[in-house]
Amino acid sequence: MQENKFLLYGANGYTGKLIASMAHQFELEPVLAGRNEAALSTMAKELSLEYIVVDLDDSDKLVEVLQSFKVVLHAAGPFMHTALKMAKACIKAGVHYLDITGEIGVFELLKKMGSHFEQSGRMVMPGVGFDVVPTDCMAKFLFDQMPNATHLKLAFASVGGKLSHGTATTMAEGMGEGGAVRENGKIVRKPLGHKGMWVNFSSKKLFTMTIPWGDISTAFTTTGIPNIETYTSVSPKTFSMLKWQGLYNWILKLSFVRSYYKKKIKKMPAGPDEAMRKKAKSLVWGEVTNADGHTLSANLEGPEGYTLTALSSLIILEKVLSGNFKPGYQTPAACYGANLVLEIPGVSRTMA
Repeated sequence: MQENKFLLYGANGYTGKLIASMAHQFELEPVLAGRNEAALSTMAKELSLEYIVVDLDDSDKLVEVLQSFKVVLHAAGPFMHTALKMAKACIKAGVHYLDITGEIGVFELLKKMGSHFEQSGRMVMPGVGFDVVPTDCMAKFLFDQMPNATHLKLAFASVGGKLSHGTATTMAEGMGEGGAVRENGKIVRKPLGHKGMWVNFSSKKLFTMTIPWGDISTAFTTTGIPNIETYTSVSPKTFSMLKWQGLYNWILKLSFVRSYYKKKIKKMPAGPDEAMRKKAKSLVWGEVTNADGHTLSANLEGPEGYTLTALSSLIILEKVLSGNFKPGYQTPAACYGANLVLEIPGVSRTMA
């Protein structure tokens, strides 16, 4: 078992390709895996890498494949449909599990499976990409300075970027489902965009609204702060339209409506091209408040979201492969600290 090898499942997706193409920067060697042999073989030739064809539904073969590796980076979403199959196989094979999900339900599901990983001395860490490394590190950074914080707000924005097929498809799967916050330690369903506010990010002021980001799960695990809201930048016009969502959410939940949007997504470009990724940047803001009403806030600025995902996942992979991990369910910042995000080239953090 080579110390620099890992299994990259979903390698032929947009983010998977990006991770595979950047792995050599960390002297890591992904073995490409997924269902599409034609796409994998072409990609393997281009990058001079090995590939394996295996379906998540073929659990016996999946376990057999995993047994040759220390860790898998699972990059095939939507994770609400794929995470459980891969995680179960990892437990059977005795393999560390990493993924790039941002879905609250997936974090909560894998958290419940943490004891099974702990028993085998392996780690399960979902969300090693833009979802949720920068925001998780922001939550930990602010909490470390205000350990008595009772409320946490996190906001993020992408300037100059756009969505990949995978991210857009995950969003299509969740259409009409509404939002979520953490209230008094519990996850509570809310309408999407039930709150809006202007945020002073490091380089510009943007309007944001609440969305069900993964930190509703992970930031609570990392910090224990009982009240958490997550926001993303939108136009005020989009925000104002959401007040009518009660009238049309039921339509968005219909399978044929979601299928229609997924077909449209497939016709779009796979994701941002290299020029766009180099030019775009991601912004993160966070604020904590304690019972006395004192607040602290900070900003992060970093590379475009998919670039950041590739870099952060490879940094964490490098740590796991070198034996730097904690068994059981872990969040990125709880395991590796608030400064993990600063290991990513191009990331800076300032107090707001």
